[in-house]
Amino acid sequence: MEFAEVVRRRRMVRNYDPDRPVPEAVRDRLLAHALRAPSAGFSQGWGFLVLSEPADRQRFWAATSPDPAAENRWLTGMRRAPLVVVAHSDKQAYLDRYAESDKGWADRDETRWPVPYWHIDAGMASLMILLTVVDEGLGACFFGVPPQRVDAYRGAFGVPDRLTPVGAITIGYPAPDWRSPSLKRGRRGVDQVVHHGRWGAV
Repeated sequence: MEFAEVVRRRRMVRNYDPDRPVPEAVRDRLLAHALRAPSAGFSQGWGFLVLSEPADRQRFWAATSPDPAAENRWLTGMRRAPLVVVAHSDKQAYLDRYAESDKGWADRDETRWPVPYWHIDAGMASLMILLTVVDEGLGACFFGVPPQRVDAYRGAFGVPDRLTPVGAITIGYPAPDWRSPSLKRGRRGVDQVVHHGRWGAV
């Protein structure tokens, strides 16, 4: 598939065919492409929890759902995904990397960072997965773990405290889906978000 077509077709999918597992070779390519994402100082401070077994996915939904017994269209469709990948960031990996001699921030002062690149880089790696999903003919949805459920998620899967779950990605073959009501807002045009030379008039 041409890259422009991959970008054009990328969207969030919220319903999956539960009877079509993601082939192992495809899963491996998704993760291999994630590792090609850029990272500050080549810190590569990310980690991915891959949940392909039914029992593991069930445990994920039980741990991360605000009401594990709840039933709604979103949860029902998302729970059908045969693969869930949770992306994590590792702030300490970045602080350690930039304390090395070629960077020299031995004080590990977080105020040196204009933004938390550990989260940004995990997001970029997630986008690589989302684009690869489209290229492989699958669908995916990126979403966050509710803050009040993070401890339960950590406990269910033994996630170290130093890792922050930036977001989870459901992956599978799309089933009949619905369009998000948010799309009614329309896509902002290039002329609304791109500024050449300066931002606004003098």
